[in-house]
Amino acid sequence: MRLVCFLTVVLLLGGCTQPEKSKPIPFKTTGDVKHTMQWVLDPAADHIWDSAGSVITAEGVEELAPTTDEGWLAVQHSAVVVAETGNLLLMPSRARDDQDWQEIALGLIDVGMRAAKAAEAKDADALFEVGGQLYRVCVSCHTQYMQGDEKRDPLTE
Repeated sequence: MRLVCFLTVVLLLGGCTQPEKSKPIPFKTTGDVKHTMQWVLDPAADHIWDSAGSVITAEGVEELAPTTDEGWLAVQHSAVVVAETGNLLLMPSRARDDQDWQEIALGLIDVGMRAAKAAEAKDADALFEVGGQLYRVCVSCHTQYMQGDEKRDPLTE
């Protein structure tokens, strides 16, 4: 009986050791912030904006919301890309500071996930609303961090 108790205590104490510290994961980025915007975020954000609201023409009103499951899934995909881009912008080689930049990147993650939920629910009104929130996040970043660097308005492109 003493041997069983002794072995139990030894096994329990053995499990209490500190885990070995792991090495930090090395990041190897493939482009700078401008590339991330052009090749990742801009196409995804444009897809969300192009899938929300309506266009009024002489022929009538054209609803932009997807009409198929595949269309909604594509918007959901773009929304997740927007959210993950927030994480890409937080990487050590891309983050400009740990204040406003970080807050804006985290906002991008939040708005991307709200867009994904709207697309999953096939809620055109919610997607339109979150598209406006996405625009505000983008503008807040551009206003602060794109001084003199190809300032543009995504709504006029």
